[in-house]
Amino acid sequence: MSSSSSSKDNILEFFVQAANQHDFALDITLNVKGSVITGTMVSAKEYFDTLSETFEEGNEVAQLVSEELREAGEAAQNNNGSEAYFIHMKNTKVYCGDSKPTPSKGEILWRGKLNEIDGFFLGKIFDGSQKET
Repeated sequence: MSSSSSSKDNILEFFVQAANQHDFALDITLNVKGSVITGTMVSAKEYFDTLSETFEEGNEVAQLVSEELREAGEAAQNNNGSEAYFIHMKNTKVYCGDSKPTPSKGEILWRGKLNEIDGFFLGKIFDGSQKET
């Protein structure tokens, strides 16, 4: 496999690094291996913090998982200026072909490899069941 086929988009990586370092959100739509993924890009810290909240009220193991995820978020935030490998999104919908998005309800978190993304545009896709905010 040549290095050019697995390289990341420098502009997209810049957006991810800015989100991670300055904790801002950006509506974005990604093309990934024939699927369309739309939502709001967030910092790795917000992603891990939100994910950790889903485990907070559970048993001891769930609480340990929650703490590990929170620590991963802190580590990601303190990783200033380093190379980014993943993009994190919330309120995510995945479109495959003409079907309804999957998942279609709930505030879905999504994490993807930057070197697997084929293209992107700013803004997100709204279907007939959604209201623009």
